[in-house]
Amino acid sequence: MMGLRTWAFAAALLIVHIAPADAEAPVPVEAFAAANRLHSPRLSPDGAHLAITADLGDGHHALAVHRTDDMQRTALLRLPRYELPTQVAWVSDTRLVLAKGRQVGSREAPLPTGDIIATDADGKNQKYLFGYQQSLRTAGIEAGFGYIEGLPATPNGRFYMRRLSRDTQRSQLYDVDAGNATGRLVADIDVKDLRFTLDRQGVPRFATGVDDNDRQVLFVADAQGRHWTPVAADAAGTVWTPYAFSVDGTQVYALQSVNGGPSRLVASSPDGRDHRVLAQHPVRSVSDIEWGAGLLQPFAAVIADGKPRAIYFDPQSPDTQLHDALSNSFPDHYVAYVDHSRDGNRSLLYAFSDRDPGSWYLFDRAQGKASLLLSSREGLDAARMGERRAIRFRASDGMELEGFMTLPAGVTTPAGLPTVIVPHGGPHAVRDDWAFDQDAQFLASRGYLVLQVNYRGSGGRGRAFEEAGYLKWGTRVQDDLLDGLRWTIAQGYADGRRVCAYGASFGAYSAMMLAARAPDLIKCTAGLAGVYDLKMLYAKGDIRTTQAGSNYLARAIGRDEAALTSASPTTLATRITAPVLLVHGELDERAPIAQAKAMQAALERAGHAPEWMAVPGEGHGFHADANNIAFYRKLEAFLARHIGPAAR
Repeated sequence: MMGLRTWAFAAALLIVHIAPADAEAPVPVEAFAAANRLHSPRLSPDGAHLAITADLGDGHHALAVHRTDDMQRTALLRLPRYELPTQVAWVSDTRLVLAKGRQVGSREAPLPTGDIIATDADGKNQKYLFGYQQSLRTAGIEAGFGYIEGLPATPNGRFYMRRLSRDTQRSQLYDVDAGNATGRLVADIDVKDLRFTLDRQGVPRFATGVDDNDRQVLFVADAQGRHWTPVAADAAGTVWTPYAFSVDGTQVYALQSVNGGPSRLVASSPDGRDHRVLAQHPVRSVSDIEWGAGLLQPFAAVIADGKPRAIYFDPQSPDTQLHDALSNSFPDHYVAYVDHSRDGNRSLLYAFSDRDPGSWYLFDRAQGKASLLLSSREGLDAARMGERRAIRFRASDGMELEGFMTLPAGVTTPAGLPTVIVPHGGPHAVRDDWAFDQDAQFLASRGYLVLQVNYRGSGGRGRAFEEAGYLKWGTRVQDDLLDGLRWTIAQGYADGRRVCAYGASFGAYSAMMLAARAPDLIKCTAGLAGVYDLKMLYAKGDIRTTQAGSNYLARAIGRDEAALTSASPTTLATRITAPVLLVHGELDERAPIAQAKAMQAALERAGHAPEWMAVPGEGHGFHADANNIAFYRKLEAFLARHIGPAAR
């Protein structure tokens, strides 16, 4: 292998593009509101092609295939409106499969449809492999809901597909030929929604999932992938989630959590009894794993404690030294491996930062060069974005919390800035992190200090921290946000006389609750696609339509009508004296527009009619650039009227 010191990186490709900031003209709204046109690329096994998810605008998506050498497009597979690839996998050098999803709004992850399609890299030989529209009946597989579960260690034109069915509670795994659309059943368990972990020979060994109460379900098979046995939870409350096998099959890489604490990465014996800790953090869960080329062994775990950092297992390994060298070539970025070619010579890299939405590079080991392939948001100049600075503070009850401040570009020492507090959505299993945040950067570009707090209930710190937010949406969760705001003011960063709140989905709920609970601090509040009446969650919206969703509501907000009423912004409208902006898509399925209309009516009854923006044809967040532009302009004008940005 070529020595590290002899690699000649192409400097022009490894430096974030910098342009002088124009103090007179802010970054155009259009640069923030435009959709991310190209994203989620996957490298073919021979490194010759790239499959890219393409947003064609106005709810239209496609899968595009490009040659890596010249980035010329060889195929474009258009999907029906509001459908897009949710999984893409190369099964050979020239053939790939994709699973489809339906986009219900820009603020929600796409919902898988269960359809799987195959195509060649040149766009030919397209086949609908599986789903409810058509089935692999020639192979004895009935119609159902398909997931791409994994690939063989050596590409051979096949993939592993997990099949679910509306009519049964079974989880089945098939070995499917993506060329002739035939398949073979390799695992069948009479429990729904299980995921399978296979060894390097393609034998299913573990099946994991959660029940309708969000508790882990774990099954283990024998070495032949048969005779599935359930594993009961241990007395210590350990959750052991197998991830992948080592090459020799003697170890299993798994995430392990004890008593609801953060997840650590361990190497275990196949029975899970003996384990060696590879990476852990006292507060933060392992968020990702870096895999080396060639034999595809993990060499690092990622901890997102502020800026993400790789914890290397062996500082002397070639994979570690290469990743470290590449990271040093992208100052202030985190560099992640996305894919490797089969021979290990080519790797697809993703480099991103708090200011840079990210770009993908093709690294050639033989040439020692990284070449830029595509950027996710070409209209945004990283030099004109603001720093996202990690913060830590103690809540009023002593709990240590963390979050982020996004500073206006050019500000290194924030002092007395007008501030927008932006609670994240979810609220559970979601968190704010260091990576580029579109809302935060837009607000910072207008001169505001943006505060985001990972309140109790947020993800990334283990189950116990997440459950600490249950039944406390209107109380402790809001206390955590207000504690963070008061800390920011006490540090002198924020001007306590000029603070507004803005959020989307649950963040909109919090924005209204903050205005009701702290009218002395919150001078205006804005909600996008929000939930404002908690009782309505049991009557309207898509969460309640499944048993798991209904159980989630019972855990998260409870069924006590008095408590639901007292924790609903619609009930507290008389306490909200600050100006309010309500924005909602008329076709929102997650938080139906009835939520916003109820909030509007409550504020009108209280004598504080809100500003109103209802958007036809949009759901939980907006697909159309024009609608996003109109929303950002309305939000910008609303904030400027009430707290006005600092002089820039």
